[in-house]
Amino acid sequence: MSSTLSESLIQQLSEFSACEISDALIKLGSPNGGHIPDIHLASPIGRGQMICGPAYTVQMVFSSDISAPKLSSHFIDTAPAGTVIVINAPPTAKNAVWGGLMSAGAQARKTLGVVISGRCRDIQELNSLGYPVFSRGHSTLGQSPFTRPSAVNVPLEIHPQGAEESFSLVTVHPGDYVVADVDGVVCVPREDIQKVVETAKKGKEIDERCMKDIKAGKGVQAAFKTHRG
Repeated sequence: MSSTLSESLIQQLSEFSACEISDALIKLGSPNGGHIPDIHLASPIGRGQMICGPAYTVQMVFSSDISAPKLSSHFIDTAPAGTVIVINAPPTAKNAVWGGLMSAGAQARKTLGVVISGRCRDIQELNSLGYPVFSRGHSTLGQSPFTRPSAVNVPLEIHPQGAEESFSLVTVHPGDYVVADVDGVVCVPREDIQKVVETAKKGKEIDERCMKDIKAGKGVQAAFKTHRG
């Protein structure tokens, strides 16, 4: 996090949806638009949560991996206020790596939310807390004895899961900005934020013109031809 980003620039970034930011990243040459696939809002359900903040990264490993480093403190207790916690769990892990107690702790630390490439649990409790949780799925199993945190503030290589072999991995570096809403999760490289804001602003203006014409009955093709070229 060597360079300082202005509050104004971050405020502008937060005004765009995850879809608008993905579109901007695609136009800027990103092969995947920064999209981390198959991670969705798990709680609080139905509240239209949106988070935008710098990533505080956490790498999980299987507990059986005795070669991986161990943390001296719980990663929640070292999470800085105003960050988005991003957790990368082993893709084949069937247990949850997040639950109600962790949400309560993260909320007390004034973090913005959590994005989990893995599973969570305690859904009713999560909903009652109102802390934004995005995950790949749910499990009744807790973290122990299956997985454990191994490192924080390290680059996370998040691979697509399933049959998405053509979709490239997304690397989340500490301090990259994470935007997540009901459509999904996007990672914006810190050094690209200015260009993303400028490109997203132009794209949003074009889409607003298209929407106006389409609502007026001018047709989708005609609207696209007029405004998108």
